[in-house]
Amino acid sequence: MAKYTRILAPNPSLMTGPGTNTIVLDGGKEGAVVIDPADDNPAHLEAIIHAGNAYGGIRRIFITHGHPDHLGGAEKLRTQLEAPVYAFSKEGIPFVDQEVHDDALFTLADDTLRALYTPGHRFDHLAFLVEGERTLFAGDLISGITTNVIIPPEGDMFDYLRSLKRLQTIDIAKIIPGHGPEIVDVQGKLTEYMAHRLQREQQIVDALYALPTSTTIPALVERIYVDVDPRLHPVAAWTVEAHLLKLEREGRVHHAEKDGWELVKE
Repeated sequence: MAKYTRILAPNPSLMTGPGTNTIVLDGGKEGAVVIDPADDNPAHLEAIIHAGNAYGGIRRIFITHGHPDHLGGAEKLRTQLEAPVYAFSKEGIPFVDQEVHDDALFTLADDTLRALYTPGHRFDHLAFLVEGERTLFAGDLISGITTNVIIPPEGDMFDYLRSLKRLQTIDIAKIIPGHGPEIVDVQGKLTEYMAHRLQREQQIVDALYALPTSTTIPALVERIYVDVDPRLHPVAAWTVEAHLLKLEREGRVHHAEKDGWELVKE
């Protein structure tokens, strides 16, 4: 069984919930692995190093994607430990030392860590699967507290749904999300996520039928998110835009004049 320690980063917020889950894995002879050293708070970095020392010392730093709440402590940790940073691309994270391709394998103490390219939340998103134990460190592909925000252009709803469908084909026993508690009903959570996204998409299509021609995103948000605090409407607007861009990619809507959107007439 692959040993790991989960450390909650001190970065709670509207977007991160209680904070980001930083993971320290027993890497065996090659040294410990840290996934998403999320904050450069000295106490957080000290906790990461302490956990890593129990597994022989941190030798590799992995990052799921290039959002600040997942890599905030990576550069300081890299400098302090002289440990290389692994991530999908330098485009996403310029200080990366080693780019990681889909299905890349890394040795752990008693298992193998497999990188899964899972774009959607962000174009450079990776999840990491401990193959024997079937535990997935999911970054922001899945959340333990809510659904994840997709923010275009770095986020892409079409790719996101495709990444969720990929997970449905993999035998996963447990998910450790980037935020919130672990998920043991994996297929149930994935089905819930898919259903929620498709329901939201249908609401957008229905609203485009009902509202005047060339409807703006704020008008769609106001109609659809009636039970949501108006302070969160800017966040909802990102989701609506992501769905519209997916629908446009599928040829079902088009971008009209003055920031309006319309259904494509059949």
